[in-house]
Amino acid sequence: MKPLLLTLTLAMAIATQKAGGKYNLISNWSQLPTGIEWGPVAGVATDGSGNVYAFRRAEVPVIEVDARGRFVRSFGDKMFSKPHGIRFDSRGSMWVTDQGPNNVVVKIDSQGRVEMTLGTKGQGGHGPAMFNGPTDVVVAPNGMIFVADGEFNHRIVKFSPDGKFIKQWGEKGSGPGQFLVPHALAMDSRGRIFVADRDNNRVQIFDQDGRFLEQWTQFGAPSGIYISNSDSLYVLSAAGTKGIFVGSARDGAVSEFIETTQNGLHLLAVDTNGSIYAAGLGGSGLLKFGNN
Repeated sequence: MKPLLLTLTLAMAIATQKAGGKYNLISNWSQLPTGIEWGPVAGVATDGSGNVYAFRRAEVPVIEVDARGRFVRSFGDKMFSKPHGIRFDSRGSMWVTDQGPNNVVVKIDSQGRVEMTLGTKGQGGHGPAMFNGPTDVVVAPNGMIFVADGEFNHRIVKFSPDGKFIKQWGEKGSGPGQFLVPHALAMDSRGRIFVADRDNNRVQIFDQDGRFLEQWTQFGAPSGIYISNSDSLYVLSAAGTKGIFVGSARDGAVSEFIETTQNGLHLLAVDTNGSIYAAGLGGSGLLKFGNN
């Protein structure tokens, strides 16, 4: 899309939100047990049943609630050093990124057991068997694994379904195919990889071999990104223009902008009903925006 058209589209989306948009913040949506609070939530994911998982920087890092916010379980004590991103693949396995000092990506089954670990636990580096501050992971329908090794290495790393290193692309910079904190990943129905290139204030799009396709700059400073099965695109901007952009992964058009005032919003996920969940590291916990 051309810059002028992008500016007009965003202005219309913001005007729509101020006039009463499709989404509204839902207060007191969850019911956690007495003595448990969300605390600092780094990542959030939803599974095929509509349950919501908060990945917290807390003693017990994972809290699961159902679609109505009712507590289901918590787990993960002593498993992680610095929780960051959390995702589910199409087969129902959970994937998390655990930053330093562990610096690993972990695949977990429905019982909370580790099925696979990528990276060398306890070591940070740039080689094919190491990460340094991994931020997010996305798994293609064919099982190929893509990791945003984003905090310090500014690259995307591709692995086979059984965890073998295939290739990497990207380096620190602002040119096409370069990154400045690739913070989150998503995949559209065509299998394209969307990278929230946060500190470059853009979303970059690649094929699965790492070939640069295009970039979009209408999403503020993208910290979190999510694409639904129907190619609806959700982008969380946590700096500058702070809020959640809702649009299309097909052409980048923005249909709505949800302005947020909370500090420290980090990553996001969307459930099967279209409700948006935003993870907050700045004291806001886990926010829910309802789809009216």
